[in-house]
Amino acid sequence: MISIGAPAGETLNEETTGDAKGLQRDAVFTDYFPASGSAEVVRRLLSPLANREIARVSADSHTALREQAIDLSEETFAVYVPAAAPPQGYALLSFIAPWQKGHLPAGWASVMDKHGMIFVSASNSGNTENILDRRIPLALLGAHNIMQRYPVDRDRVYVGGMSGGSRVAMRVAMAYPDLFHGALLNAGSDPIGTAEAVLPPADLFRQFQSSRLVYVTGSADTWNIHNDIDSRQSMNAWCVFGTITETIQRAGHETASPAALDHALGTLDERASAAAGKLAACRDRVERQSAAKLQEVKNLLDRDKPSDAWRLLVKIDLHYGGIAAPQSVELAQRIGDHR
Repeated sequence: MISIGAPAGETLNEETTGDAKGLQRDAVFTDYFPASGSAEVVRRLLSPLANREIARVSADSHTALREQAIDLSEETFAVYVPAAAPPQGYALLSFIAPWQKGHLPAGWASVMDKHGMIFVSASNSGNTENILDRRIPLALLGAHNIMQRYPVDRDRVYVGGMSGGSRVAMRVAMAYPDLFHGALLNAGSDPIGTAEAVLPPADLFRQFQSSRLVYVTGSADTWNIHNDIDSRQSMNAWCVFGTITETIQRAGHETASPAALDHALGTLDERASAAAGKLAACRDRVERQSAAKLQEVKNLLDRDKPSDAWRLLVKIDLHYGGIAAPQSVELAQRIGDHR
């Protein structure tokens, strides 16, 4: 597992960085870090069997994934920095927009000031862009570069998005809980444990189960209101209990108003957590269910039914993701030996 951020107690101060305050419409960054690398994004976002297949193809073709999918010299970011940092450092929101040009939504500057929060959002990261090669690494690189330039409270680093960007932000929060401690999901969400939202490696998912997710959707945005319900129910089934819904009255499919954003950011900071016993019991249930499904695959192999075993294993891989590894990968090897 890659460690994200500077060592505990090590911060960069404004005097040594010299970066500007206020709004920067086309900021340029230069710093890369391992967690935004292609191999690490794939490891966290794709299923264990998908990672196994990528490794096989790479070995057969003698090629490797690009170290970094993004060339920062060609990218720009919208950045807003409040004039004064809170005593513990700025909060940070890395925002994934559905639109192409990175910008700070109208009215949000005063809310950023109130919460002592830096806003960063990449350009050319809208809904038409590739998720794994652009939208996710750009969100990571935006956050990382801000954290190198300003004093940031690492306990208040969040990812957010609107519409399709919110759905990507949810996946980023799940895959990178060691960087982002919560997510602002504005008018877009999905259930997890699916082909579109695969569970990350088990150690990361356990961290994510303690994250805070705030769903902010307009009351007239019926489609996404229902999606939020499905997403929250899915989160609870997977032992993610820190989910809060905040409905914006008389609003449709639109960016959160300043008042709604203000309340949502306050909710993100509350840090409420599920009772330890409830979380432990839920985790135990999920692990027992995963083990039972993997045992079904083993039984099919014992009965010399490798094709049936493979079909079931693929379903398990997409549903349980990293929770089922490394046993799922070991079973894939056994099935390969039988086919």
